[in-house]
Amino acid sequence: MENSTVTIIKDTSANPGPLGLLAFGMTTVLLNLHNAGFYELNSMILAMGIFYGGSAQIVAGILESKKNNAFGMTAFISYGFFWLTLVGLLLMEELDIYEGTSTAGMIAYFIMWGIFTGLFFIGTLRISKALQVVFGSLTILFFLLALGRYTGSELIGTITGYEGIFCGASAIYAGVGTLLNEVYGKVIMPLGPVTK
Repeated sequence: MENSTVTIIKDTSANPGPLGLLAFGMTTVLLNLHNAGFYELNSMILAMGIFYGGSAQIVAGILESKKNNAFGMTAFISYGFFWLTLVGLLLMEELDIYEGTSTAGMIAYFIMWGIFTGLFFIGTLRISKALQVVFGSLTILFFLLALGRYTGSELIGTITGYEGIFCGASAIYAGVGTLLNEVYGKVIMPLGPVTK
């Protein structure tokens, strides 16, 4: 008989989820403070979109792939590139690299992201209540952004801003909750895991 040895490799890498959620949440809150009318669109928002909301989420997504988490990988990398494309859309027009996107084009852009996010919301039904809130409110946010572009309504724009602040804050809560629960080894901030 031949003896065989099985080697089990334990994954000791850190959970990238909090990084991705915080990068998304903080950038979303700051952009939607602008949408709600608190300040103008400025370089702070663009820088957050490139370097934190964009780049940090892509890093988190790559790390999620090492954790064998296809949901986290696809979500974080996709939303990281969402931020980069959004900044690109704004800068291409501003720097006169290419003509600005039409209203119809931006409506289509937001609707596609809304559909994408709605499909991901279905996945959160098997993960946690906290992520259901994040993805549910983000789905609403994208469709409100599309509606605001379609109607040109300042009121819808303001409502969208406040809804976006809520969405971003829910992601911050989920990110910090995941982190603190791991650090303390117990539930400090409830995330509402779904019973499978």
